Amino acid sequence: MPSPASLPRSGILALVALCAVWGYTWVILKEGVRYADPWDYATLRTVPGALLLFAIAAWRSENLALRSPRHVFMLGLWQTAAFNGLVSWALVAGAAGKTAVLVYTMPFWTLLIAWPALGERIRGLQWLAVALSAAGLLLVLEPWSLQGSFAANVLAVLTGVSWAVAAVLTRRWRSHLAVGTFALTAWQMLLGGLVLWVISFFLSARPVQWTPYFGFLLAYATIFGTVLGWALWFYVLKLLPAGVAGLAVMAVPAIGVLSSRIQLGEQPGPVESAGMLLIVASLAVLSWSALRRRG
Repeated sequence: MPSPASLPRSGILALVALCAVWGYTWVILKEGVRYADPWDYATLRTVPGALLLFAIAAWRSENLALRSPRHVFMLGLWQTAAFNGLVSWALVAGAAGKTAVLVYTMPFWTLLIAWPALGERIRGLQWLAVALSAAGLLLVLEPWSLQGSFAANVLAVLTGVSWAVAAVLTRRWRSHLAVGTFALTAWQMLLGGLVLWVISFFLSARPVQWTPYFGFLLAYATIFGTVLGWALWFYVLKLLPAGVAGLAVMAVPAIGVLSSRIQLGEQPGPVESAGMLLIVASLAVLSWSALRRRG
């Protein structure tokens, strides 16, 4: 296991910046659905973001040809269309901080899906993480009290599930997706964004309120939350061990909770707070387990 002193300083700084950018993005996403239908907001973030990622891929001299369009399209359905559409929908009624924590149950769902899909059995500390996540979800969802934001919470969990499905498909189709990382991300984001555009055409219930503030929200979500976020993530993975990066990125939902409390005044109740702490603890256990195996 690498010691903190042995890690490149530039990688650490990039990781801190990534956590800050992605953590605050949850406030941006919550604010954005006040001005646009969730499907419109998701489309407006993803399609321009994909075009910017294509520009980065071209600058890096990556091959921009679309390989295995069927696989990339399916990946775009889960990673972009389902993820961005569901999370925007969840944030209409759901709290930003709690939504962030529920979406980040993704590693928990990845474990469960990868078992039958990839034959990856759950072992050792992973069982503790599963138990902590399950208990945390139970406390956050509060199925004994089906009121308030229960539907939004379920949508947030489904967002995490869609992210997990995309992660499993990426691992299963690794040979079909052997292209540049920015080009692949751009293609799946563009195809998924076009699906979101079709959905928004039929389901959007209100026009976009074009204000300077909404322009700022959209610019942050697209440039920082999407393009800069992915660029920093790939840079971090290039310099730091994946286990270290995965463990540190668990700060993202915590920053989401803190920033939403400061700016939006969100104050989860004691039961919800306990559930969110259990989920964050389960993510830390999973990342620590992965770090130990790779160390």
